[in-house]
Formats: sequence, C-alpha cells, structure tokens
Amino acid sequence: MKRALPLRLPAALAALALAAATGTLVSMPEASAATGSATGYAAQNGGTTGGAGGRTVRATTGTEIHQALCGRASASTPITIEVTGTVNHANTKKVSGGSCDTADGVIELKKVSNVTLVGVGGGALFDQLGIHIRESTNIIVQNVTVRNVKKSGSPTSNGGDAIGIERNVRNVWIDHTTLEASGGESEGFDGLFDLKDNTQYVTLSYSVLRNSGRGGLVGNSESDRSNGYITYHHNRYENIDSRAPLLRGGIAHLYNNHYVRLNESGINSRAGARAKVDNNYFEDSKDVLGTFYTDEAGSWQVGGNVFDNVTWSRPGSENHPAGPDPKSTTTVAIPYSYRLDAAGCVPAVVSRTAGANKGLQVSDGTC
Repeated sequence: MKRALPLRLPAALAALALAAATGTLVSMPEASAATGSATGYAAQNGGTTGGAGGRTVRATTGTEIHQALCGRASASTPITIEVTGTVNHANTKKVSGGSCDTADGVIELKKVSNVTLVGVGGGALFDQLGIHIRESTNIIVQNVTVRNVKKSGSPTSNGGDAIGIERNVRNVWIDHTTLEASGGESEGFDGLFDLKDNTQYVTLSYSVLRNSGRGGLVGNSESDRSNGYITYHHNRYENIDSRAPLLRGGIAHLYNNHYVRLNESGINSRAGARAKVDNNYFEDSKDVLGTFYTDEAGSWQVGGNVFDNVTWSRPGSENHPAGPDPKSTTTVAIPYSYRLDAAGCVPAVVSRTAGANKGLQVSDGTC
C-alpha cells in the first residue's frame, strides 16, 4: 500500500475528504514546509536535497552565479544560490576556480554536486540563456523562467535547450519553472527540457513548457538508452509540436499533467521505453500517446486519463498511435509514494500551481 506524498496539514484534511470520494489517496499524508521536497524519481537513489545545509548567497547576474559556484571550498560543498532579476549573455561570463567549470553565455552546473538554484524576489528570468547540467549530482532548480534559448541565429546558448541535462547525471529536481520558446527548429530553437547520455533519477514538477516545436527528450538517439527513472507531474505543456516528451529506453512516470495543443504528437514512447501514464488531461491535441517517427516501439501503461477533443492518425510503418482507445501494452512498477489528483481536476490544479512565480504552490488534493 502506497503512502501519500507530504502535504501541508490543512491540505491533508481536504485530501482525506477527496480520498473518500475517489479512492486515490491511500493514507494520511505528513505535514511539510511550503517549499516542499523532491518528489518522484528524484527522491530515489538517496534523494535530492541540493544545497541544503550549506550557505546561501544572492546573485543578480550569471557571472555572480558562476562566482558562487567557484567560491566554494570544493565542487561538492553545499550551496543555495538565490537569483533575482534578469540573467543574459551580457552579464554571464566564465569564472575559473577549483570548484567549478563554467563558460560564457550559459549557466554551467558542470562537474558539481549539492547545488540549489532558486528564483527569489520579483523573479529570476534567464533570457536567451540556457541552464546546462552536466556530469553532476544532487541539483535543484526551482522558481525560474528560461525563455528563447537558441541553437542557431544569435545569440546561441546551451545547444538551444532551455534546460539541458547530460552525461552521467544523477538526482535532479526541476520544479516550478517556466520554460518557453517562440517557435521551432526553423526559428533556431531546440528542446525545452532535454536529458541524455546516462542521466537518471530526475523529476520535472509544477512547470510550464510552452510555444516550442520540441517539448523535450530522454535520449538523443535510438541507441542512447542509458537514461531513465524520470517523473513528470503537475506540468502544463501548451502549444508544443512534439516531444512531450520523447522517450528512448528507460522508465518514465507521467501523472497529473495538463496537455493543451500538442500539434503533431505528444508522449512518444519508443526504442524500448516504458511509460506509466496516469490521470493526465489531454486537450485539443493530436496523437497524444504512442510510438512515432520510428519502427522501434516503446510501450505504456495507461489509467485514469481524460482525452478531450483529441484526434488520432492512422497507424503506419513508423506511426503507431495508442488511440483512439488507448490500452496498456506493459506494466510499470513505481517504487515511490504519490497521490493522484482526479484527472478532471488537473486543468484547474495545474493552472493555479504550475510555473515560476506562483509562490511554489502545490496541489492540496482539491479542484
């Protein structure tokens, strides 16, 4: 029997009432701080605590973020970096030191551990500047907006990814972020949230991903199947052409997300990936689940989802939609506790909680 994720105490009482009606809450949750703690797969493998226990510094530029990383006693000394204002190319320069590995024009969390990067005050905007997490462990990024990161044109940053995570990364929690672009690859943009090259134990929660050709991927090719154990919950994908996300190999758990205007395809489970897809709300979209653009199939376990004005294409040699009546093709055992909101409540819950500058609100179990 699963134990519910921690909630604030008043929310717990409401959630218990909901449980009586829906049966989705299985036991009394515990109280927790408003900022919460890592959920989903990021809470596994020893957990994700970021810079907890270390000193807290304030940064208003990208260079100051790099200086904070480079000023630590070691690359693993815990630190919380509070960011306020706009971070851009003009104020993000390489800083050298024994506890960091940084570069101009991108926020580099590279070969480091035990770091929290959190937006405070009036907000933290990373404008045309991506966040790159590479060869790192125990990282939290929370309450930031990243927009219009380009891989071509000018200026370029982070290979065009708003947040890009790659190469032997473990335990990352991305929470209450807003990731957005202004078009697709032809306009110079790539993915909003990409994971590749042996990245594991990651959670993306309470975030907004919008106005992009590509929402994000797990694995950069059909042979890159070393990634997995990824949780996506209480996120809003809006006006995304495809990759919401694209999964190659590994296991992903997707629950209580709101998908609006997925224009070409949505959750693309392929190359042996296995996806558990619970109590999501899909709206005004096409081909929201299946294996697309390849003959190397993935699989899925579905339950409790709502399909509202969703259209499905005909199956083909490289096009294998799960609908119009999606059925499970695998089973996925989830090792952590979680509470499901009713799918019909997801649009309202996600609208008031997801994204940066929402006060780090989380679901209280009610519509």
